[in-house]
Amino acid sequence: MGKKYENVFELLIETTVYKKKPGRNRHDPTQRFVNPAPSKRKEPLTYDISRRPSNSVEEEPKRNKNKLVSLPSLQAIKQEASQFKMLTVSVKWQKKVFEGIEIDVSLPPYVFKAQLYDLTGVPPERQKIMVKGGLLKDDADWSSIGVKDGQKLMMMGTADEIVKAPEKAIVFAEDLPEEEQATNLNKLPRLVAVLQYTSRHTLSVCSGYSAGLVNLGNTCYMNSTVQCLKSVPELKSALSNYSLAGRSNDVDQTSHMLTVATRELFGDLDRSVNAVSPTQFWMVLRKKFPQFSQLQNGMHMQQDAEECWTQLLYTLSQSLKAPTSSEDSDAVKALFGVNLRSRVHCQESGEESSETESVYSLKCHISHEVNHLHEGLKHGLKGELEKTSPALGRTAVYLKESLIDSLPRYLTVQFVRFFWKRETNQKAKILRKVDYPLELDIYDLCSEELRKKLEAPRQKLRDEEGKKLGLQTKSSSKDGDVKMTDAEAPSNESGESSTAAQQEGTVSKTPFTWMIVCASSSEKGTHMTGIYDLVSVLTHKGRSADSGHYVAWVKQESGKWIQYDDSYPSVQREEDITKLSGGGDWHMAYIIMYKARFVSM
Repeated sequence: MGKKYENVFELLIETTVYKKKPGRNRHDPTQRFVNPAPSKRKEPLTYDISRRPSNSVEEEPKRNKNKLVSLPSLQAIKQEASQFKMLTVSVKWQKKVFEGIEIDVSLPPYVFKAQLYDLTGVPPERQKIMVKGGLLKDDADWSSIGVKDGQKLMMMGTADEIVKAPEKAIVFAEDLPEEEQATNLNKLPRLVAVLQYTSRHTLSVCSGYSAGLVNLGNTCYMNSTVQCLKSVPELKSALSNYSLAGRSNDVDQTSHMLTVATRELFGDLDRSVNAVSPTQFWMVLRKKFPQFSQLQNGMHMQQDAEECWTQLLYTLSQSLKAPTSSEDSDAVKALFGVNLRSRVHCQESGEESSETESVYSLKCHISHEVNHLHEGLKHGLKGELEKTSPALGRTAVYLKESLIDSLPRYLTVQFVRFFWKRETNQKAKILRKVDYPLELDIYDLCSEELRKKLEAPRQKLRDEEGKKLGLQTKSSSKDGDVKMTDAEAPSNESGESSTAAQQEGTVSKTPFTWMIVCASSSEKGTHMTGIYDLVSVLTHKGRSADSGHYVAWVKQESGKWIQYDDSYPSVQREEDITKLSGGGDWHMAYIIMYKARFVSM
């Protein structure tokens, strides 16, 4: 090894030191100092400035020849090798069986779903693959699922529509005659404007969903309410057939005007590409309900969406009611009305009575004990009230317990998140997280009489779902439910597996007779099952009822979820809808609406 230099400067100094030639006197001024003779090395002397001092370089550790190197165990080697193992399975979808599909267990199941998408055309988000323990999730661990080599898997889901070839052949501009090219050239500025608009906004007509609503100044509570109610096709049909001739004598002029404004607004949303300005509807709404005209600092105040929802449904209920005394003539009640049978009991006097009432929504009361919607509904069906006791001759506390006696076509649930806080003298908001499902079963909230009516349809629904999965079911003679075999997985949370068995009631041309289909569906061969599918969510973002922002999330007929944030609709994933359950300052569900699932008998 040659000498090592700490830096380049030492190298330069040493190579330029002056030395006297032999035989010369260093005191003689005539004798000069010259550089030393060049080195015999042919290569020029260089210095690599990228080198570091030797003490900064990590030296290779000395090996101990006497020490044995430890090898991994056989179990560790097998475990590492299993991560790269390829499994071969077969998948049954509808009437087809796909053999020899390889699964790379080192990759997430989403890659496997992408393989199935290439074979079947079913997008991964629609695929329902039955495995041990439930449905196959995108981020599941293959080692915990227990899929074996050669196993046969079941898949459900609807494939995308095959893109059809255009009926007319495409003709390019350069292939047109000169006269037509000049004509189309004049249309170019308009085409550019349309393309610029499309890039900034979602073209709702081409996307298969309606347009948004312009915010007129703290009117998001109204916009979100309208978008949710507009998703009910039966309500739109009743409004489209509403006229002044069929108006009841009990309906005042402002109620009639609000009903007509609602009908016109629904139509504008379906026809328009751009966001619709609900000016006329807003003016009539404030005229009918002056509380929505409150001002603060010269601007209209934020209002409660639940109050707007309730008042609008009440007005439509009065307007769309047929001019008869029959209860079945109420269109809105047939769609949203829930009949409750209540038992009122006084523990102090022993008095007990029963009463019935009709409501348009159920309440989900939120407390420290409530973590799920079902728990909150049970709390909402129980309560205390004070009234005069004939036996005691004074006011006493009564316990009221209610059960559902008839089911609506659309079940609306309000999360009771706002309450009056005396300390601050204003409405406060409960931010607690309360989960809600895409599929809601309210069988245990129904009365005994209603449960008996639901037993046969529920049994039929379970049998149909079992047949689709190729499973055998064992029916129970007591509650009408189906006992699943070991091979059967839990029911699909989104309810897509049974939508094919669902048959909707036919809407008649007259606005007051179609609700008979809902009330007496047995005559049409369809029956309710007590199972509901989520179709819309109205959320609130903020910490106060008098502020914040409301947004509507609506499920389309195609199955896609659309977020209506005033003027801007956007497509959302279904798995993100149930994440609007609260627990922070993000959007949280305030009003949710479910649609009943029917079965033909």
